[in-house]
Amino acid sequence: MKKFLYSLCILTLLSGCASTHNDVLGTTQTQVQMRNYQSRMFDTSDKSMVLRAVVSTMQDLGFIIERADEKLGTVSGTSYVRANASKLTVSVRSINDKQIVVRANGQVGLKALDSPIPYQNFFNALGQSLFLEAHEVE
Repeated sequence: MKKFLYSLCILTLLSGCASTHNDVLGTTQTQVQMRNYQSRMFDTSDKSMVLRAVVSTMQDLGFIIERADEKLGTVSGTSYVRANASKLTVSVRSINDKQIVVRANGQVGLKALDSPIPYQNFFNALGQSLFLEAHEVE
């Protein structure tokens, strides 16, 4: 009886460690689709200008900038327009000498923002801001 209980305990512990979830690495099509509409590539090498445009765009959209780090290439802010606070974190990184990738991650309340519409609105506004920056329009 002791051997049976001992074996049962070991089997239970080992089965608790096993994962039957197919998406352990998070590489589902949904993850790829989300990354696709959370990211945009811009044809510029001026990371500082893109970061300034990100800050301006976020402020224009009603976000209060909480953190901006030029060295890391990140900007974080919160908007209190609705009942739930919305948070947005944007990262900017160079991928070569002529292009920069901007990726935005949003959150409403405690839930991750998974709709493409707010990201499209952000990137449309950012594209306009970058155009105005590049042509030195105030």
